[in-house]
Amino acid sequence: MEEIINKVANSALEVFDLEDYYPKGFRAQIDISQWFLEGFLLKEKDFREHLKNHDWSQYQDQYVAINCSTDAVFPAWASVLVAIQLAPFAKKIVNGTIEDLDSSLYEELLSKIDFSVYANKAVIIKGCSKKPVPIRAYILAAHYLQPFARSIMYGEACSAVPLFKKK
Repeated sequence: MEEIINKVANSALEVFDLEDYYPKGFRAQIDISQWFLEGFLLKEKDFREHLKNHDWSQYQDQYVAINCSTDAVFPAWASVLVAIQLAPFAKKIVNGTIEDLDSSLYEELLSKIDFSVYANKAVIIKGCSKKPVPIRAYILAAHYLQPFARSIMYGEACSAVPLFKKK
């Protein structure tokens, strides 16, 4: 019987796994419509009173996304005021959803990686993830890899989709 050889393990492929860079920490989302009259109308005095009485310490060392789940039209200062209340407690604050928050975290992390270690290598951006890696992170990873990698694929070594090959 012939020996089974794992060609994937013996290949020169480099796997770039975004899950390895997933920032640890709790994520929270604040829906500011909770402080609007019937979820739609911002009454400044009431809004400020709600913010004053809110327990901001519950967001200590958390990543926080501020959004509005309703179609309310409200001034930009409302979100900024919420962010100012959060600032002494939260690790990071963004306007948007949890996915926007994760995208922002990945933007920061990926911009600090030395991608030159992938120079002239075949790289697979690992596609399957147990953590919620946003699509924006995959796009950024490809963007940073492209100037260095000989080729870029997406997925798993056994079923990778080719994305880029240097000419």
